[in-house]
Amino acid sequence: MSQRTKEAAIRFDAILSAFGTSIVVQLPETASKRLPSRGQVAVRGTINGVGFQTVLEPDGNSGHWMRVDDTLQHAAGIGAGDTAALDIEVTRDWPEPSVPPDLAAALAGAPQKIQNLWKEITPMARWEWVRWVNATKNPDTRARRVEVSISKMQGGKRRPCCFNLSACTDPDLSKNGRLLKPGDDGP
Repeated sequence: MSQRTKEAAIRFDAILSAFGTSIVVQLPETASKRLPSRGQVAVRGTINGVGFQTVLEPDGNSGHWMRVDDTLQHAAGIGAGDTAALDIEVTRDWPEPSVPPDLAAALAGAPQKIQNLWKEITPMARWEWVRWVNATKNPDTRARRVEVSISKMQGGKRRPCCFNLSACTDPDLSKNGRLLKPGDDGP
């Protein structure tokens, strides 16, 4: 295990912000600086004492953020505008990403070689493929990214290339690769 993963937990308070239907926590700069990467980072932790495991997303400004789903909000008794106490630590155990239906269908219909590659790559690599496909709202661009993903995997590529891993890639929460600030008009 690396020295980074043996560090003490990172503790901080943060305000939950609403962006449309999403509730997110942006980590304070001091907390993000303690993480091993400016890109995605798998963590375990608690929010107001309730346990969770997630992947922190980059905010495009050398920091990180995380989505707080309805289940976690309810369990922790928090919502948009509330301040929450977080306690996180980096983990090597990445949770499986939620594979979007279009990519899942393409993988299911792909040759066995590609299906095997998908199973062999790390969850971290699967997160990168999902992130790359999800990084656009344009349906034509998205369809092309699904096609290119399958093509690249057919050629043995284990990760997508040519996109900024430290950018905020959620098109509903970012503009120009940066996480929106509360009150921004949106992308």
